[in-house]
Amino acid sequence: MANLGNTEQSRLSIEEISKHIEVLLHASESPLTASMLRKQLSLSNQELARALAALKQRLADGVLSLCETASGYRLQIADHYSPFIQRIFPQRQERLNQALLETLSVIAYKQPVTRSDIEYIRGVTLSSNILRQLFDKGWIVEKGYKETLGRPALLHTTAQFLDAFGLTHLDQLPSMPDLTAIKITY
Repeated sequence: MANLGNTEQSRLSIEEISKHIEVLLHASESPLTASMLRKQLSLSNQELARALAALKQRLADGVLSLCETASGYRLQIADHYSPFIQRIFPQRQERLNQALLETLSVIAYKQPVTRSDIEYIRGVTLSSNILRQLFDKGWIVEKGYKETLGRPALLHTTAQFLDAFGLTHLDQLPSMPDLTAIKITY
């Protein structure tokens, strides 16, 4: 990708720069990072922020929205069209079972964790199939080993996990409820 020349860039308004960003996002098969956009369009941090804000505003009433994920910026269909898309293309809807979601939640909130940590928290034996599915989706990785007997692998979530759930950072996960305040009666 060729850089926009400084003289050409200086003649462009923020609105025009936002259109260049939109074109690049349409043409790209994967999210584009802020660093890549700044470099290719010869922009400062402030110019990029203004151009992204202009793009977001322009898309606000349309069918696409600008989404920032851990891997960068991407265009996606606006959330309010989800029911329509799922009705027309039901095969796109993927159901994640409760065991997989529980396992993924433990990893996301408690990382780094080992398999035995997950089993202890969930109170059940962890199926290898669940971990395999999470590895296959690219949502978890092994990063290092716990310094204990058997040196079990430490599991972490990935940028693909954040992308799949529309997050840029783990701190965007919903806060955990105060479990001590919840009274269980039998």
